Amino acid sequence: MAQGGLSVGYCPERRREMFLEREQTSRIGVVFYVSLAISVVFVLWGVFFTENLSAVTSVILGYVLENFAWLYLISTTLFLVFVAYLAFSRYGKIRLGKDDERPEFSRPSWFAMLFAAGMGIGLVFWGVAEPISHVETPPYAMAPAGSPEAAELGMRYAFFHWGLHPWAVYGVVAMAIAYFSFRQGRGGVISSVFYPLIGERVNGPIGKAIDIFAILATLFGVAVSLGLGALQINGGLNFLFNIPSEAYVQIVIIAVITVLFLASAATGVDKGIRILSNLNMLLAASLLSFVFILGPTVFLMDTFTQMVGDYAGALVSMSFERNVFEDSSWADNWTIFYWATWIAWAPFVGAFIARISRGRTIREFVLAVLFVPSIVSFFWFSTMGGTGIELDRTGDGVISSAVAENVNTALFVMLEQLPISFITSIIAMFLIAIFFITSADSASFVLGSMSSGGTLNPATPVKFVWGITISSFAAVLLLSGGLTALQNVAIIAAVPFAIIMLFMCAALLKALPKDPGAKRGSPSPRDVDDDIRVREKAAPKAATTSEPDAAKAGRGEG
Repeated sequence: MAQGGLSVGYCPERRREMFLEREQTSRIGVVFYVSLAISVVFVLWGVFFTENLSAVTSVILGYVLENFAWLYLISTTLFLVFVAYLAFSRYGKIRLGKDDERPEFSRPSWFAMLFAAGMGIGLVFWGVAEPISHVETPPYAMAPAGSPEAAELGMRYAFFHWGLHPWAVYGVVAMAIAYFSFRQGRGGVISSVFYPLIGERVNGPIGKAIDIFAILATLFGVAVSLGLGALQINGGLNFLFNIPSEAYVQIVIIAVITVLFLASAATGVDKGIRILSNLNMLLAASLLSFVFILGPTVFLMDTFTQMVGDYAGALVSMSFERNVFEDSSWADNWTIFYWATWIAWAPFVGAFIARISRGRTIREFVLAVLFVPSIVSFFWFSTMGGTGIELDRTGDGVISSAVAENVNTALFVMLEQLPISFITSIIAMFLIAIFFITSADSASFVLGSMSSGGTLNPATPVKFVWGITISSFAAVLLLSGGLTALQNVAIIAAVPFAIIMLFMCAALLKALPKDPGAKRGSPSPRDVDDDIRVREKAAPKAATTSEPDAAKAGRGEG
C-alpha cells in the first residue's frame, strides 16, 4: 500500500519532539533479533524444504479453517461496530493528541494520504479479476454462472471485500496506536497499547511477544501483496511479450524491485516514499480515468450507484455468511482470505494511518478512515470490474476465459479491448512496479520502527534487513505454491493478531472512560487554530533560534 510522506507540524512542542526523535538512535533489542531469527528460519525452510513447507502449511490451513473461520467473521464485524460506536459515543470528541494540538495535515492532504493508503497492488490485481471470477463462480452458488444475477453478486461481494470491514480493521489498530502514543505518550509500538490491561508488563516478555507477533503478521501480510505484484507483472510480460509465467521469472522480478526499493529506503520517508506515493497516485488516477472515459461510462455510473445500495442493504447478511450447511469453500477462498490479509496488514497500515492522523478527534478519524478509502475502492471496482464484465458480455466471454486460464492476466486482457492497449498495459505494469516499491519501502520503514522501540528514525541498515526479509518471504511463498501459498499463509498468520486486536479494543474501552476529554470535550480544530494564532502573535520574535530553543520558546521555557 502506498503511503504519503510525513512532515513536521506547526506546533512548537511537536517540532521539539520531532527534533529529539531525529537525534534518537535506533534501539535494537530482543524484539528485532527474535523476529529476524524466526524469519530466517522460515526462509531457509522454504528454500531447502519447499515441499515440506507447502505440506505443513496446508495441514495448518485446514485446522485454522475448520476451527477459526468464525473468528475472522465475528472479529472483523466487531471491529466495524466498535469503531462506529466510538465515533458516535461521548468518546468521539476526544482528540488523538493533546487538547491544544491541531492536525499536522490539512483535510485535503489527509484525505489524499488515506486514499493512498487504500490503493495498492491488491486493487490493481483484483480490480478486474475478482468480479469476473465471481461471475463465473458465483458466491455460494446463489445464481447461475455467467448470468446477470451472478454479475450483480460479483460486484456486491467485491464491494464487501474492499469496503468498510477492512478499513475498520485498520482503524482499530491506527486509533489505538495514535491514542496511546500521541495522547498518553506511551510510545509507538503495538505493545504500548496494552498498558491499561497489563501495566508495566508491556516492557517485559509479554509486551515483547506482542511486538514480535505484530512484526511476523506484517511480514506475511506484505509478502502476500508483493507476491501478487510479482505474479501480475509476470502475467503482463507473458501477455505482451510471451515471457513464461514461471516461478523463476517472478523471483527475478522480485530481485529487481528489491534493489529499487532499497535505494528508495535509503533516501528516507520525506523523499523516497512521498515521491513514489505521488507518482503511483498520478498513474492510478490516469489509468482509472482512461478506462472510465473510454469504457462504458454510463453503465459504470449506473453500476456504482446500484451496487452502493446493494452493498448497504446486504451488509449484515454478508458479514456472517459462510454457507456452513453446504459448501464453505467459496467463503474460505475469498472472504476468509481477505479478512486474514487485512488483519495481517493492520500493524503496518495502522501505524501509517496513526502517524498522519495526529490531532484529529476520534469521530473525525473514524468517519474519514471508514468512508474515504471505501468510496475510492467502490469507484475503482465499478470502473475496472464493471468494464471487464460489460466487455466480457459483449465480447463472447474473452475476459472470463482468460481469467479462468490465468488470473494474473485479467487486467491486461481487459485493457486489450480498449484503444492503445499496448501503451496502457505498459503503464499498468509500471504502476504495479511502483506500488510494489512503495509498499516494500514503507513496510521496511514501519518494521524498522516496530523493531527499534517505536523510533521515528529507524537506522538504514535495519530497514535494509527488513526489506530483504520481505522480498525473501514473497519469493519463498511463490516457490512453494504461487497464489495458493500466498492465500494460505495469510489466513494462518493472522490468527494470533486477530486475538491481539480484540484485546486492543478492550484496552481502549478501559482507557477512554478515564480520559478527561470524554467529560469536558476537546476544542474544535477552529478553536485550536485561533488559540495558536493568538499565542504565536503574542510570542516574542527571535532573529535566529536553534531547533530545541525554538521549541522551548513556543512552550514558554525559553
